[in-house]
Amino acid sequence: MIIDLHIHSKSCSDGNLTVEEIVKEAKIRNIGLMSITDHDSIGCQEKAMTLARKNGIRYVSGVELNVAFSHPKYQNGKSISLDFLGYQFDVKNKELKNKLQQIAEYREERAAKILDNINVEFGKEGIEKLTKKDFKEIQASVDGVLGRPHIADYLVRKGIVRTKQEAFDKYLVKCDVPKYPLYIEEASRLVRNAGGIIVLAHPNDPHGTSLGEVTKSLHEQTEIIEESILRYIDGVECWHSRNDALTTNHYIEFAKKHGLIMTGGSDCHQ
Repeated sequence: MIIDLHIHSKSCSDGNLTVEEIVKEAKIRNIGLMSITDHDSIGCQEKAMTLARKNGIRYVSGVELNVAFSHPKYQNGKSISLDFLGYQFDVKNKELKNKLQQIAEYREERAAKILDNINVEFGKEGIEKLTKKDFKEIQASVDGVLGRPHIADYLVRKGIVRTKQEAFDKYLVKCDVPKYPLYIEEASRLVRNAGGIIVLAHPNDPHGTSLGEVTKSLHEQTEIIEESILRYIDGVECWHSRNDALTTNHYIEFAKKHGLIMTGGSDCHQ
């Protein structure tokens, strides 16, 4: 069976495909089990379940939660972001839905602050500053939850940068604002109380949002998990599109050692 348990949609997150297009593509690719795991959003889960069932695809509810994490032994205790995947939870759970609504509202506030910071940079470069009208246009372009990729897309459309990557390199990294302060203890409790399981996503992702940002040593990464994360998780994402063979094999061995569920996914955005 072909399985993909890490997919992002345009409908409720920062992907380029709608839920309908994702399920259609999954059918073409003979995927037998899937989960759409939008960032801090479960608004598309019921639709995804229905469409997957109609197309003969097994489906588990999914979400990707961004968590603030720090370890006293690394980077002087400076906080980084880690991603955790929630699966098989009740999509109607009120506590989980309410928390995700709070996070969505904070994303709007964060985006406005990021635009303020970008305007400071534009002022230095003699570029016309973004206005409230620009912010409304960015909001109108978002089907799901607002994030930095939507701002990047808008800067490309305005002709200020040529690519999304250039938008991040020139402005969005420098002008970033901290994300909603969700911590592993709360993320774990929310998912488990909703009847689900929680999985550490892409632990050694070279693009960041992983323990690779703290240390490149796979041994040190799993030591950190054992010390600070293990009791809050049920599994680890062992297969990921940006993994090398060494990473995958290391985390398979680690998961087996601790009796953890092993998951895998493409982390598809387009």
